[in-house]
Amino acid sequence: MTADSQASKSDSRKGFFYALAAYGLWGFMPLYFKPMEHIPAMEMVVHRTIWSVPVALLVIGAQGRLGELLSLFRDRRIFLMMLITALLITVNWVIYVWAIGVDKTSEAALGYYINPLITVMLGFALQGDRLTRLQIVAVGIACLAVLIRTVIGGVFPWIALTLAVSFAAYGYLRKTVPVGPTQGFLMEVVILFPLAFIYLLWLIAIGENHFTLTSSDGPLLMLAGVLTAAPLILYAFGAKLLRLATLGLMQYIAPSIIFLISFLVFGEQMDIWQGLTFVMIWFALVLYTWSMFREGGV
Repeated sequence: MTADSQASKSDSRKGFFYALAAYGLWGFMPLYFKPMEHIPAMEMVVHRTIWSVPVALLVIGAQGRLGELLSLFRDRRIFLMMLITALLITVNWVIYVWAIGVDKTSEAALGYYINPLITVMLGFALQGDRLTRLQIVAVGIACLAVLIRTVIGGVFPWIALTLAVSFAAYGYLRKTVPVGPTQGFLMEVVILFPLAFIYLLWLIAIGENHFTLTSSDGPLLMLAGVLTAAPLILYAFGAKLLRLATLGLMQYIAPSIIFLISFLVFGEQMDIWQGLTFVMIWFALVLYTWSMFREGGV
């Protein structure tokens, strides 16, 4: 094995564990948002944005890369791309927080089940990724599972589809923009910061700012910065080091955790078709992951 191939395999394994940590954090995120359901989704997103800025600045400062930011903001193409990714992740955040607050956590989970399929298709269509036969079978099983859940459920899954499309597009664009993971995240929240701050001032003016209304909401809202920044930065590192198809199938980890929380913790009802979907998708994930490890493609 050449030095280049060894380095590539090492990078892929690092990317795998970065992504695994990110999806684990995302999976348990509903346990943070559910007790905060009395706070409107938009206000939660405002605080996610505002408190992510100092967290990202600390990370960038520790890396000694603060000086790179000005040149990135001066590049019009990069700034435009990061503006688009910032808007995509904002849409994703708002719908996700709202869904948890109105007892639609299982629909959010469905969205993140569909998301990897869209990501894999983007990889095939735009980056020329290829799958082995076993991996194709795994993707086919996952597609069938999502189809069963969507069709037999009898309701157009707009929550799920919005979450899936917005995050798949976000992941693809972040992978193609020549910006480091932490710098990119900081650019996004800095771009969003002025609008978030203006919205917060408006909430204060009309007396609906939960940050100061109770003694418990303030610290919990500040915690949103760390809980938002950590998985996104880990995800961005993973996205840079993994094939898009690999990243796509790993994304079943977070929705599986969310799915279990929605029924076992939040008490949402589960029918036989939801249970079948869950089992089929996990089987697909096991097949795909086993194939990657067997062939050294992680």
